[in-house]
Amino acid sequence: MGDYMITTNPDRCIACHACEIACKSENKVPLDASLGKIVILGPKMVDGTPRMTSVFVPCFHCEEAWCMEACPTDAIRRREKDGLIYILENLCVGCKACIMACPWHIPQWNSEAGKVVKCDLCMDRIDAGEKPVCVSVCPTNALQFGRPESLSNSTREAYGQGLLEKNLSAA
Repeated sequence: MGDYMITTNPDRCIACHACEIACKSENKVPLDASLGKIVILGPKMVDGTPRMTSVFVPCFHCEEAWCMEACPTDAIRRREKDGLIYILENLCVGCKACIMACPWHIPQWNSEAGKVVKCDLCMDRIDAGEKPVCVSVCPTNALQFGRPESLSNSTREAYGQGLLEKNLSAA
């Protein structure tokens, strides 16, 4: 897994798709492809009321990257310094092997270029000290970007704070 990840707080996500739109614009992705996607889950019952939730699904930058293993031209690479998986467009021959290999269908066909595209977590923005564009435009701050260990700790802390507040209000 790469050194970075994007997580979604489903309680904050309103499925506005601003993340998808900004990604398409920033990365010049055609309408028929998506580098990251909002997935709607549900309905599920919450306190007797049916609710829908949504999460943003970008590339996971897998430790054993099936897309990278399937590429016959080595166009899909892992960046040494942080483990991010990216595509060298000039080496992609458009065979779509990576699309078929990825169980999450993250690599997408760019019909305009006749090549595959995939989320690289906006490597250029990371290198400039910025967050990926999808995270930076989220109007509800539902998307978080960081290193897995820091996001895991903040998730645990938020959960603990929620339990504490719930117990204090019930007392």
